[in-house]
Amino acid sequence: MTFRRARRLGSLVQSDIRRMTRECERVGGINLGQGICDLPTPPLVRDGAIEAIRARKSTYSFAEGALELRTAIARKLAERNGIVADPKTEIVVTVGATGAFACAIHALLDPGDGLLVMEPYYGYHLNCALLAGLEAHFLPLKAPAFRLEEAALRAALKPNTRAIVLCTPNNPCGRVFTRAELEVLAKVAREKDLWVITDEIYEDIRYDGREHVSPATIPGLADRTITILGLSKTFSITGWRLGYAVAAPEVAAALQLVNDLFYICAPTPLQHGVAAGFGAPRSFFTELADDYARKREKLCKALERAGLDPVWPEGAYYVLADVRKMGASTSRDAALRLLEETKVASVPGSAFFRGAQGEECVRFCFAKEHDALDEACKRLEAFRP
Repeated sequence: MTFRRARRLGSLVQSDIRRMTRECERVGGINLGQGICDLPTPPLVRDGAIEAIRARKSTYSFAEGALELRTAIARKLAERNGIVADPKTEIVVTVGATGAFACAIHALLDPGDGLLVMEPYYGYHLNCALLAGLEAHFLPLKAPAFRLEEAALRAALKPNTRAIVLCTPNNPCGRVFTRAELEVLAKVAREKDLWVITDEIYEDIRYDGREHVSPATIPGLADRTITILGLSKTFSITGWRLGYAVAAPEVAAALQLVNDLFYICAPTPLQHGVAAGFGAPRSFFTELADDYARKREKLCKALERAGLDPVWPEGAYYVLADVRKMGASTSRDAALRLLEETKVASVPGSAFFRGAQGEECVRFCFAKEHDALDEACKRLEAFRP
């Protein structure tokens, strides 16, 4: 039989994030490319999942997730995000935050609708939208501040734009959007009748005392926001694939329907594991952020010494580094040269930008054990562009 790819795939290819992981394995390098987050799983979460397996909690959960977990999520949302959500009607547990995003765009948008993506963007947001038949619209944010400005936001909108994606703290640039910026977003979203789909998975990883503000708490956004959060980054369980979405009841019902059709449910015993994790003391989250702050400083200072000027992130665990001094024709060439010469993997900036700005940088991830990060920094410091 003659093979023909489905037209919906178009020119889509696997992300350079995944490609650089394969290249890193090829040379036996240290992977600071993909946000694998290969750190120890907190015992409370690990043991909760083990106990759930032993208790034979291995059948399907409801499509919206185990009530035990949704109840824990609702309590956390009220205490830490300022969001009041009914665990029975306004929370849907999903197969990762990416699964929540896929459910949101399929539940709310039709093929041909426009989705505004802020640039730099997380490639999966863009490619999932293209796979769903949406038209991508772009709002370039200017480096190094990456501020959201009203005039630029309005200029990026088109007549068929129906939703905006907002990632805060941002992957890949680490920007934490301020309350004032979110108020601008609310003003425009209300005026243009737009959905706001958030990605707040790095909410617990912030620096220098910055506040994480969930957009749904901004006046005028609650009824038009789909809040997407996850457990992968906070609990170092990226392979467990657990996230959740929070929305008004009628929206959550639509998300639940898509979640059921695509995924049936998130992994049941792992849901019980992370439910236990919500019982972690507040000190766990403080220590998590403090530890990442130390890692941020290590990597950024190493990059500065290597002549690869970093944009110090405000949140998340990624750093964009300027590779223009390397003289490479593309950021992919720069990333591959770095890998070959230092055995440290990064991700080409072209994975996060459409144009020239993406060819000027690579992204590093510092969600690593300190020993591995120390060795990576040592190798980078010895590099000369």
